[in-house]
Amino acid sequence: MPSVTWGVVQGKKEKLVNRVKICDYLKNLGIIPDELEGLELPSTVEVMEERVVFLQKLGLTVDDINEYPLMLGCSMRKNMIPVLGYLEKIGIQKSKLGEFVKNYPQVLHASVVVELMPVVKFLRGLDVEKQDLGYVLMKYPELLGFKLEGTMSTSVAYLVSIGVSPRDIGPMVTQYPYFLGMRVGTVIKPLVDYLVSLGLPIKILARMLEKRAYILGYDLEETVKPNVDCLVSFGIRRELLALVIAQFPQILGLPLKAKMSSQQYFFSLKLKIDPEGFARVVEKMPQVVSLNQHVILKPVEFLLRRGIPSADVANMVVKCPQLVACRVELMKNSYYFYKSEMGRPLKELVEFPEYFTYSLESRIKPRYQRLKSKGIRCSLNWFLNCSDQRFEERLQGDYIESESLGPSFCMGGKLELPGSEIVSDEEDESDDEVLYSRTVSL
Repeated sequence: MPSVTWGVVQGKKEKLVNRVKICDYLKNLGIIPDELEGLELPSTVEVMEERVVFLQKLGLTVDDINEYPLMLGCSMRKNMIPVLGYLEKIGIQKSKLGEFVKNYPQVLHASVVVELMPVVKFLRGLDVEKQDLGYVLMKYPELLGFKLEGTMSTSVAYLVSIGVSPRDIGPMVTQYPYFLGMRVGTVIKPLVDYLVSLGLPIKILARMLEKRAYILGYDLEETVKPNVDCLVSFGIRRELLALVIAQFPQILGLPLKAKMSSQQYFFSLKLKIDPEGFARVVEKMPQVVSLNQHVILKPVEFLLRRGIPSADVANMVVKCPQLVACRVELMKNSYYFYKSEMGRPLKELVEFPEYFTYSLESRIKPRYQRLKSKGIRCSLNWFLNCSDQRFEERLQGDYIESESLGPSFCMGGKLELPGSEIVSDEEDESDDEVLYSRTVSL
């Protein structure tokens, strides 16, 4: 009679034989089974073949499996099918499931109820729209492996504490979900503290992050600090760094030294603007560092063809950098109205280049017609550079001011009249809100 242990020994031998067969099968496919050493494998080669075929139908190659061979330890019915079915249910397209698994194969080990569903519920609680869940997870699939009480919660809590609106967290996650995986103490807070140290008000920084969450991904030591030092080295005044960043936050993450060098040389060669003038241009419109040089040349060439000397054109650009981003078609219309209807000398355009930045149909024409009907003769600055309410007050004679110097023009910033208060449509705005009013990237 066989001993009591006979069946156990025989079962172990059978398992060992099957394991060798499975490893040989995988080797023949080109899959290296070394990492499966301590893993429980299926009882037969047929079951393993079923798993491999299933993964290949998803779109995974042998190389993909070799990148993470532990996925072969996942049961099709207990792991793969339930997980993939849930991913498809929350918005990941069936055709993208293979790509998702390739990017984050660990998901196949997850429990739908215990691990995946709580993360999805958390994202929905942050106001991530249901239709955006698939998009967010395709961008950052590792979210499904995070613990709710860990980094995700602390990063959200910190951002809300500095003034980010809770209602904007959802859109921020949709735009840049990676911040949910960033540590507050070592990544987010040091960046925030540094930007505040440059003079950027915390309230304005919060507004910036709401609209451009990807700023949180800029490496402080490798990118942000070197870029700030680069701005200073090119002549940007330290006291204006905050304004430059508020107008064009992307400047913190650009390969800035190369762009600044190229644009400074171009401005000197083609526009006859020296390095100091270029620095003033960047201070007023930092987007210029990323503008295509062909785009910049078109409005400049238009002005030169109107008979304006190159030195005057250079001064116009330094005073009002927005000129280089104007569409020539619109400039032509404004110029011809200026010459034919208004009949003014070129000298006034040189002194007030901002004229080209105003809408001909909605501001220049109607206001000029009002002035003409009343027989009022005034400078371009006087009737264009003010709100509709202020213009009406001026026409009625309720608002009188001397015409000394024109306003300093700063894209997205405040308009400062020497010796007077801020010109703004909303008189009750705080200084910070006026100074760093939101701008639209060119």
